[in-house]
Amino acid sequence: MKRALYPVAALLIILASAFTFAAAQDWKIGDGYSVKFSASGASGIFKTLKGDISFDEKNLAASKFNVTIDVASINTGNGLKNTHAKGGNWFEAKKYPVITFTSKEITKAGNGYSAKGTLEMHGVKKEITIPFTFARNGNGGTFSGKFDVNRTDFGIGSPGGKVDDIIKLEVTVPVHP
Repeated sequence: MKRALYPVAALLIILASAFTFAAAQDWKIGDGYSVKFSASGASGIFKTLKGDISFDEKNLAASKFNVTIDVASINTGNGLKNTHAKGGNWFEAKKYPVITFTSKEITKAGNGYSAKGTLEMHGVKKEITIPFTFARNGNGGTFSGKFDVNRTDFGIGSPGGKVDDIIKLEVTVPVHP
């Protein structure tokens, strides 16, 4: 009788494991993150980054990013430029206080990865792909990515002028469990 239960128990274990969904590792954003932007006529950093990051190199289908930048945290190194950047001609920080990126798909790409998703800035949503790498360091790791954004696609400033339309972004985000 006991021997008859072994195959049933094995079958139940196999069925249960078939319906178990593996989740990606949840990460907390650590200190020392950096969100830099540069173009002729404008450069600086955003000082406030928050969000939810789930990432597992072996389970990209369950991986996702949902991050937010506080527009008022912009720092160009010049108080007058900061005020101007937060004002009505550029980011309109009071009306549009955050920039968000929400991934829809994360895939392997060359020596790194790509996060395809929606960037929302200045009330405009655009699909973009952000290339990035992930380097493990002990229990934590660091995400790094470089990409370009056309500010006029989001209605920020006027096309042309003293500031390039294409803004280069460089993001470095240390994370821990």
